[in-house]
Amino acid sequence: MQLSDKKATLSFSDDSASVEFPVYQGTIGPDVIDIRKLYGQTGMFTYDPGFLATASCESAITYIDGDKGQLLYRGYPIEQLAENCDFMDVSYLILNGELPDANQKQDFDSLVTHHTMVHEQLQLFMRGFRRDAHPMAVLTGLVGALSAFYHDSTDITNARHREISAIRLIAKMPTLVAMAYKYNQGQPYIYPRNDLSYTGNFLRMMFATPCEDYQVNEVVERALDRIFILHADHEQNASTSTVRLCGSSGTNPFAAIASGVACLWGPAHGGANEACLQMLEQLQAEGGVAKVGEFMEKVKDKSSGVRLMGFGHRVYKNYDPRAKLMQATCKEVLTALGLENDPLFKLAMELERIALEDPYFVDRKLYPNVDFYSGIVQRAIGIPTSLFTAIFALARTVGWIAQWDEMLSDPEYKIGRPRQLYTGSAVRDIKS
Repeated sequence: MQLSDKKATLSFSDDSASVEFPVYQGTIGPDVIDIRKLYGQTGMFTYDPGFLATASCESAITYIDGDKGQLLYRGYPIEQLAENCDFMDVSYLILNGELPDANQKQDFDSLVTHHTMVHEQLQLFMRGFRRDAHPMAVLTGLVGALSAFYHDSTDITNARHREISAIRLIAKMPTLVAMAYKYNQGQPYIYPRNDLSYTGNFLRMMFATPCEDYQVNEVVERALDRIFILHADHEQNASTSTVRLCGSSGTNPFAAIASGVACLWGPAHGGANEACLQMLEQLQAEGGVAKVGEFMEKVKDKSSGVRLMGFGHRVYKNYDPRAKLMQATCKEVLTALGLENDPLFKLAMELERIALEDPYFVDRKLYPNVDFYSGIVQRAIGIPTSLFTAIFALARTVGWIAQWDEMLSDPEYKIGRPRQLYTGSAVRDIKS
């Protein structure tokens, strides 16, 4: 960041002395006021619930302009990456800052591929879970348990250890997600195969059985790979901030990423696409497209308690760029699988049409977000609803680990310690 010529002045109505703070500029985006010395100079904290106006760190990985509907990974627009790259290209970019050349791409793909197997004893660990346990409960436990199996790369002060841990997490996450699914289904685990792509390998581990192999459909493979790309990172969201805060204590990378998985599980974060598909399925059961108008009127009535899932975003105040890509991908998958007349997709299109024409939704900038279509795509592929958030975690792992590594490399990194506005009892004594 660069020091600006501007300064911010804080003045008080009680004639206390004004205080000046430096202002810093990033490459793009809002400037920031450096208030690190605020408490020392004034004895006061700032109050910002949800950290809506607080920059918690300096980062060079991802940039979002919510008003423009823009998402950049290392400066590259998400649209260009989704059209021209695969998930391994994007993972390399997020980790290293540049897209790989041909040799770097080959080496990186090979490195990840040869770390996809997990320790055999993890199968014994899995037996401790109930068969009907939610995949996110299983995944949170599995990722945290990796530190017990791969403790040779947990020295966070060693850059080489951090690199090894990053590769292990990215490589093994698809295997763990597939294991969680197979365990729930009562099917044997399928080992990874080194001759398949990252995404193709995951699909095979999900849907192959010992009695029948799974032939990877190129359209499906590309669609899921695009879902991975669109979810790879998203700046300082709740789960990424959790990974950074957890990691700031000096804990091992597997524990830090497990904390991100746990945070992502929340319905207001990673569980949104699951909630969106459930909304569509319920609406379809109640009458489908014919009932969309009536449903949207209920959404506008705050007293009805009816919520429109998959629309609007805390950051994007314009059309989510990922949603446009996901809509096109949705059409490709349904066509390739012969599901062009899928009732849920038609329902989704009608919901979108009304939302983009009705002043109520337009004025509030309630555009479709990425969750609106990704659930339909995953459902068409055969992924159960309960696994949607685990797929999200799989994709977001590269962003989490890159953000964690960036934090540890920052000379100004400190253990996280948010402040509070205390409103409890003042000092009091126990009555004798």
